[in-house]
Amino acid sequence: MGDGRWEILNLSQKIRVLSIVKKIMNNQPAKTFQDLIVWQKAHQFVLSVYRLTQNFPSSETYGLTSQLRRASVSVPANIAEGFKRKTLAEKIRFLNIAEASLEESRYYLILAKDLNYGNTEILLIDLNEVSKLLYSYSKTIETRNQKS
Repeated sequence: MGDGRWEILNLSQKIRVLSIVKKIMNNQPAKTFQDLIVWQKAHQFVLSVYRLTQNFPSSETYGLTSQLRRASVSVPANIAEGFKRKTLAEKIRFLNIAEASLEESRYYLILAKDLNYGNTEILLIDLNEVSKLLYSYSKTIETRNQKS
């Protein structure tokens, strides 16, 4: 990972990421976006965000609740949309949008924690896992297309 994300991982995290990438590389290509581990984890992240935001103050219904839900939903939605795109550039573009939405979600979780709206620690751990998987998935697609 040339952007510094790989360097900050500890050994067990690197082993975990590599084992997931190995599974992806050795398995048959996914038939649907729902077969993708990264989509499954992103979907679980969204469900957790919805559970957390149920407890936000009603004054945040059109504020932080809406923004966090929208940003988190965008992650698996863009993974799904990118899955069916035909060109490498299109696929990578949608995965990049998913990565950006994930970072937007990160900020909203930090804000929710600072406003004492709930415990976001586990969600931030889940977000980091999705981020690593998404990065690995993007790189795998780029590598496969370079070999073709």
